[in-house]
Amino acid sequence: MTVAPEVRRPQAFEADDPSLVVETPQPDAAQTEDLAPPAADQPPARPTLAQIGETGIRWGLLLASALFGAACLGVAAWFARIVSAALARDDWIGTATVVLLCVAAFAALMLVLRELVGMLRLARLSRLRSDVTRAVTNQDKKSERSAARRLLALYAARHDLAWARRRFEEHAGDVHDPGELLALADRELMAPLDIDARRLVTRSAKRVSTVTALSPLVFIAVGFVLIENLRLLRALATLYGGRPGLLGALALARMVFTHIIATGGIAMTDDLLGQFLGQDLLRRLSRRLGEGAFNGALTARVGVAAIGVIRPLPFLAARPPRLRDVLGEVLRPVFTGSKPAAKG
Repeated sequence: MTVAPEVRRPQAFEADDPSLVVETPQPDAAQTEDLAPPAADQPPARPTLAQIGETGIRWGLLLASALFGAACLGVAAWFARIVSAALARDDWIGTATVVLLCVAAFAALMLVLRELVGMLRLARLSRLRSDVTRAVTNQDKKSERSAARRLLALYAARHDLAWARRRFEEHAGDVHDPGELLALADRELMAPLDIDARRLVTRSAKRVSTVTALSPLVFIAVGFVLIENLRLLRALATLYGGRPGLLGALALARMVFTHIIATGGIAMTDDLLGQFLGQDLLRRLSRRLGEGAFNGALTARVGVAAIGVIRPLPFLAARPPRLRDVLGEVLRPVFTGSKPAAKG
């Protein structure tokens, strides 16, 4: 005879009852092994090279920073000593020093203002391009007309675009479809500027190619290539309404080279150069002539990319300049010089 188990009745208790016993569950053996600390004889994990590089002080950087700071302080102290000695004099030398310092301060102020104005002009071109892209994407006629008015105001003082502005204003009233007004501005206002921009790129690439091929020293050629590319960027920005200073040109160069690297422009330049000249002709060219051809092609690639970055309108109706066409004009002397003379 089985006895029914005793049923426990529910009871009420207080949380601070001393007779209350709480049983804690015991972990499994597998979990205990996982949570157990490693053995004492187990070697610690070795740090990686990245972890080693992140720890510690960079003594080389600290040394270079300290030497550069000391050199700057020395130059500043030397200049302050000379100026103080000149200002302490009561003759014409002290007066001339004060005048020269005033002129230098005024010139420095004008340089700073020119750099600020140049950066603002580049920012205006960038904002106009963003607004045009947004208006074309959204098919917004109101934003499109506002962008067209801003474009006309940008080139209102350009005498070389007076005829293009009149043509645009004459045909603007006949445009009713979204996107067509900016396409008309692209054909009438931007196309003449694109022709001049292509001419600037071709001339600069020819100069780089010639100087690189004829330069006796490498650093002269490298310096000329850098200076010529900065001049080209400033000329293109001035053509499209930017007119940046030195800092603006450097910022523009960073944008252009970022665009070139993102699109694989350097590799494309090398491929186009090989296809255009031919591998056999490239092997027959001298080393200097080959370097000149490559540097000229790279300058042309920089110019074509700069046109796409600086231009206040994206290419809507006008034909964008192609690198192959510019290379044809830049490397034409190479072909004419390599062909044998015709017999009479």
